[in-house]
Amino acid sequence: MNRTRPALPTWPLALLAAGAVALVSGLAFAGWLRHGSDILLGLAESGMSWCF
Repeated sequence: MNRTRPALPTWPLALLAAGAVALVSGLAFAGWLRHGSDILLGLAESGMSWCF
């Protein structure tokens, strides 16, 4: 008798991963909207704004 365990469904893991990616990218976008000008001015003061 060779009994194998049924495979776990992958869609809950895929949903969890997609939700985590959406959350992180949404927070990054919100941070850029809130602090984008400060980031750009800080990079310009150090001469790094031309690198991006």
